[in-house]
Amino acid sequence: MKFFDKLKAGLTKSSNRIGAIFASFTGADDDFYDELEETLVLADVGATMSATIVDDLREIVLKEGIRGVEEIKEALSKILAEKLAISDSALKLNTKPSVILVVGVNGVGKTTTIGKLASRFAAQGKKVLLCAGDTFRAAAGEQLAIWAERGGVDIVRRDEGADPASVIYDGINAAKSRGVDIIICDTAGRLHNKSNLMNELSKIHRIIDRELPDADKETLLALDATTGQNGLIQAREFKDSAKITGIALTKLDGTAKGGIVFAITGELMVPVKLIGVGEGIDDLLDFDATDFSNAILA
Repeated sequence: MKFFDKLKAGLTKSSNRIGAIFASFTGADDDFYDELEETLVLADVGATMSATIVDDLREIVLKEGIRGVEEIKEALSKILAEKLAISDSALKLNTKPSVILVVGVNGVGKTTTIGKLASRFAAQGKKVLLCAGDTFRAAAGEQLAIWAERGGVDIVRRDEGADPASVIYDGINAAKSRGVDIIICDTAGRLHNKSNLMNELSKIHRIIDRELPDADKETLLALDATTGQNGLIQAREFKDSAKITGIALTKLDGTAKGGIVFAITGELMVPVKLIGVGEGIDDLLDFDATDFSNAILA
């Protein structure tokens, strides 16, 4: 399946809602704009962002004298893309080694995201090392080891309950000696309270900065798109403490709330860098604002 077709298929539940408005389009009147705004809110774009998008569309339609449904859809797509293009969405991994730290609460797809990334980089000829830093969740290390075997990459892990930061330290040393290109680190999704979790992530960051001061580092927050506004709450909590550089939004194919992308970028000004649109190993896609906006209106 081609890239755009895969993205479009993954956003079907979200795009169906918006598509229904244009399917019954009879003109750009107040009823049309009210229905569009309501639909965007229901898709978890957020009330403020939805109102802004609709106001921008009204202005363009009036200014340019647009009447046709396809022209209005095109104008809306451009507006949506502009709202998402807050900064470069590409992963910055130019040093050897580079580090990707994946954070997020349990159950959002952290391990799956790491496994898919590892398989992708290995297929590109990169030497990848996984660090099983989630030592508090039963079987987390075993699950990551399965992904490592599937992708043909190395893994560093310790027994359950070990100090996560020490696992990352061991992984960095192993990466240096083995000539690794990319280190991908899993982290705990939950400790017994939030402050302990954030302290643990801060400790991991300090070790990475100390041991690899000149390395490119990405800290990706994995969010489950099906949780809608709860994902936005999680993003707020992680943003400052975890030094988030981007979002990996999972399970977009299972939700009608794909608009959460706009709420996240609009409020937090953190770019979405990866999106998951299926269960397949190649269903983790690089985010592109224009493609996403076109797909959600397709």
